[in-house]
Amino acid sequence: MKLTILGCYSATPRTLTNPTSQLLEIRNHMFLIDCGEGTQVQLRKHKLKFSRIKHIFISHLHGDHFFGLPGLISTFRLLGRESELHIYGPKGIKEAITLFLKLGDSWTNYPLLFHELESKESELIFEDDKVSVTTIPLNHRIYTNGFLFEEKTAPRVLDVEAVAKYGIDKSEFRNIKNGKDGISKNGEIISNSKLTLDPPKPKRYAFCSDTAYKEDIIPQIEKVDLLYHESTFLETEQSLCSKTKHSTAKEAATIAKKANVKKLLLGHYSTRYKSLELFKEEAQPVFKNVELAEDGKIFEI
Repeated sequence: MKLTILGCYSATPRTLTNPTSQLLEIRNHMFLIDCGEGTQVQLRKHKLKFSRIKHIFISHLHGDHFFGLPGLISTFRLLGRESELHIYGPKGIKEAITLFLKLGDSWTNYPLLFHELESKESELIFEDDKVSVTTIPLNHRIYTNGFLFEEKTAPRVLDVEAVAKYGIDKSEFRNIKNGKDGISKNGEIISNSKLTLDPPKPKRYAFCSDTAYKEDIIPQIEKVDLLYHESTFLETEQSLCSKTKHSTAKEAATIAKKANVKKLLLGHYSTRYKSLELFKEEAQPVFKNVELAEDGKIFEI
């Protein structure tokens, strides 16, 4: 699982920073999470093959989280895209995007499928045999969801040394990977557990932006491998949180500690601060394993 930060700042774009967008590569999927202005430029800048993106998850309809989406959809059309594009986001996102397309007479030449969300309870919105995605209801000024991405348990891994030891023919490898027992060169049945290894433990990634401090999410994100939690302000501006429905770095760290996550990734910084290190310095006394999101930075989960 690999996470590329395309943008991680709040509000207005700047020449050297971008609003929220991330690309999550997980089990042969490339999921785009939010799509602020400049997202497609960032995708090109970091040489990411965005033609592979088939699912886009939009947390809420504030501009710094989805104003890059109409442009990306249009670019896909210009590049001759034919494969389906699925967009998951709050109710109203279909109306907003199709109005752009209608006024510009630029309807897509590929299937554009909207999955509008309005439930205030967590719900499963995507699932296949490798990955599931569920919503994390957040507390912001408008309807907002975070997203929990979870790998499913992979098939057992063929033990090369074991199959050689028992003289298992290569023609049986596929069946063994699918859980069947093997037959040795002497005709003896060898149990699958002796011929395979446990697969890697499934990984979990939780994306939580934008939100005020909300302990309700803790049971859902408990023990995730990586938690991205917004940290718009420092404690010196904590008074702004109730008005704007954002969090401080210390509050993000408190959520991470109570949820017992493995690592916390801070982001969605207000541009009023001179250094990102201030966010880390504030969070670490509460939760030690803290990383700072930065545009273009890659995290291996």
